[in-house]
Amino acid sequence: MNYQTYWLKNVKIESGFKWENGQAVKTETETVHLFISHGKIEKITNTLADITNDYPLKDVKDLLLMPSFVEKHVHLDKTYMGDKWQSCLPASSVIERCNIEKNILKSLPSQTHVRAGKLLKQLLSFGSTHVRTHVDIYPEVGLKNLEEVQTAIQNFSGQMSVESVAFAQHGLLNKDTISYMRQAVKHGAGIVGSVDPATVDNNIEASLVQLMDIAVEGNADIDLHLHDPGHLGTFTMKRLAHLTLEAGWQGRVFISHAFGLGGVSLDEVKKTAELLKAAEISIVTSLPTGRDIPPVDFLDEYGIQVAIGNDNIFDSWWPTGNGDILERATRLIERYRWTNEISLSQILKYITGGITTLDRNGHQQWPKTGDSANFLFMDASCSAEVIARRIKPNGVMYKGNLVYGELCKKEPVND
Repeated sequence: MNYQTYWLKNVKIESGFKWENGQAVKTETETVHLFISHGKIEKITNTLADITNDYPLKDVKDLLLMPSFVEKHVHLDKTYMGDKWQSCLPASSVIERCNIEKNILKSLPSQTHVRAGKLLKQLLSFGSTHVRTHVDIYPEVGLKNLEEVQTAIQNFSGQMSVESVAFAQHGLLNKDTISYMRQAVKHGAGIVGSVDPATVDNNIEASLVQLMDIAVEGNADIDLHLHDPGHLGTFTMKRLAHLTLEAGWQGRVFISHAFGLGGVSLDEVKKTAELLKAAEISIVTSLPTGRDIPPVDFLDEYGIQVAIGNDNIFDSWWPTGNGDILERATRLIERYRWTNEISLSQILKYITGGITTLDRNGHQQWPKTGDSANFLFMDASCSAEVIARRIKPNGVMYKGNLVYGELCKKEPVND
């Protein structure tokens, strides 16, 4: 991609908290100027005299700078985005749901890469510049879904980064799926995943061992989707953790959903979390309502990385969703009553790959010289306000290039 070199003038960044009686009552900010080159921040200064006339100057006019978002869980190949409206048909099991989906996707008049592109544009508009997409791999379609999604990804080259998961939605042990999964890794899928080894593959050990073998053979990461509840779920997580340690795959394994952690005793959560931490396994949750979701607060305090993703967006599995990752993140506010300035600001890390502007003590963490110029420009006072009010970005920047919106404040609409 073509990198630009320029100054960003009058950028508002967070500098600390204002404290009263031991409580953070406000986020303090300061105005700085950033020198952007080769897709990174080369210099940060609060002195106008440091700005030279050698490079173009872009005036942000006091918009708040925030790190762009990371979308850790979507299904680009499943979405109906851009196609005609249809609601979900009832299904009594995951297997039945998969069969319904197969038939519907075959009947859609639009091409997969077109629908995937529509969803990528939506995700970008809400501030996500990195996306992880799961792509179904099964004998009836072979690598077609992956090829279509890769076409859509190529169309967004230079606007965002996208990682693809070869995903055995219909069962890893089903027919020739393992062979197709290996082919998918050779064709650019850097992550492999499967779903519910117990209830979909009916063989926890064989399914997990095969998944790990494919990953190690292809030097791929793992993202296991685990809906199984209670001790069945935690048993599967612990077995995956042991296999991860045996393979030396620490830091390369993710468990999506992990509902089992939300339906067992705290003692069982601790035992499972101890193994997950040792294997450096991360958790990805879509924070669905009405389910026993993993205890985000406990896992975070325990040192296990947790990310939030949208999951299904207008498809056979779920009819709602528009790509707004902030909507998902703000569900934590109600669940844990994270309503104060510090708690609100810290929610940011779940949708930025761990980045927060300030730590809990108010020490500045971001931006720093050398950071990638992946930014959001917000008409807001601070990140806590952005989180609580779900403020949509005025502009989105990826590696120093404006890829959505604009670098100015929107004029208020007169009633």
